[in-house]
Amino acid sequence: MVQAALGFDLDTKHAYPEVTQADADFYRENGYLIVENAMSMDEVEELRRETTAICRGERGEIRNGLKHSPEETDEEIISRYLCIHFPHKISDVMYRHLAHPVIVDALTQVVSPNVKCMQSMLFIKAAGKPGQAWHQDEDYIPTRDRSLVGGWMALDDATVENGCLWVIPGSHKHGILWPQGIQNDERFDCTEESYGFPYSVKDEIPVEVKAGAIVFFNGYLLHRSLQNRAKSGYRRVLVNHYMSAESFLPWRGFKEGTPIGKADYRDIVMIAGKDPFAYKGIEDLARPSVRPTKQGGCVW
Repeated sequence: MVQAALGFDLDTKHAYPEVTQADADFYRENGYLIVENAMSMDEVEELRRETTAICRGERGEIRNGLKHSPEETDEEIISRYLCIHFPHKISDVMYRHLAHPVIVDALTQVVSPNVKCMQSMLFIKAAGKPGQAWHQDEDYIPTRDRSLVGGWMALDDATVENGCLWVIPGSHKHGILWPQGIQNDERFDCTEESYGFPYSVKDEIPVEVKAGAIVFFNGYLLHRSLQNRAKSGYRRVLVNHYMSAESFLPWRGFKEGTPIGKADYRDIVMIAGKDPFAYKGIEDLARPSVRPTKQGGCVW
């Protein structure tokens, strides 16, 4: 699939909120930031429709399989999947939203004038589906300068009942990746669980937001989500991961013999500024895949 040129046609009917210096300061202090009404409902609806098209197999092949029959309803089909990795690889809509105006505004303030994206994840999380245990995103996507940021785009209202994010504010400040171990808790998918950190349940807070909000969180922030306990419905989210373009990205199977100090994953999308390493070119390496819900096979 040939991606459309990266850019974003501003929705002139929607007043995009400005990310202020106070917002940037809050992010640095707490490790996360909520921007309400970041997306218009037209944008949300477009992403919801695209989610259904992807799950129906209308946008291209996805590893680990999309299994359904043409007779099944949209609800029956999308409720089957917890998460699809790298949807931007087959969806021009998802690709375009990597550079949503509010994302660009926020990240050029808290990360760098030059920002690149290396991953997208489309969580659908129908009623009954599991969440993810305590973890830090830098466990899975290492950056040399600790600049990793998640951009969590809510396509449904996220509540405690349907499995919203929970975060431990300020937990990113240690700059430590806490140890992880296998967990067999039925509330969670295949993600390993972080442990040994100096916090308890009284330190965690729920991040309940309305559809259209974008939540930004630091790669070292401890966060988790619980299962969707609602009787019906979804907690759909498009989560993209970003970092400063000035840093190498030693991620995902670099070539044998490459010193770790020179390892630099180049399947990236620039969303702001300039790429200092443009001379290396861009590679097309990642492929969309269905995320397992149980232990033994998480793909990042």
